[in-house]
Amino acid sequence: MKKIIAIATILVSINFAANAQPGSTGGGFDDEPQDVPVDGGISLLAIAGAAYGYNKLKNSYHNKK
Repeated sequence: MKKIIAIATILVSINFAANAQPGSTGGGFDDEPQDVPVDGGISLLAIAGAAYGYNKLKNSYHNKK
């Protein structure tokens, strides 16, 4: 369980360090493109889903015995 918490902490900290790439200056647009913010919610949902799946697999394995 400690490994899962450590991996989740690392993934969340990497996500907070991520930045959106600046838009291109060319391409025929009249105004400058807007930068897109990177949201941390999607990675938290992915981590929660992975933890839920792991828990279900673990319980399924123990119930078969």
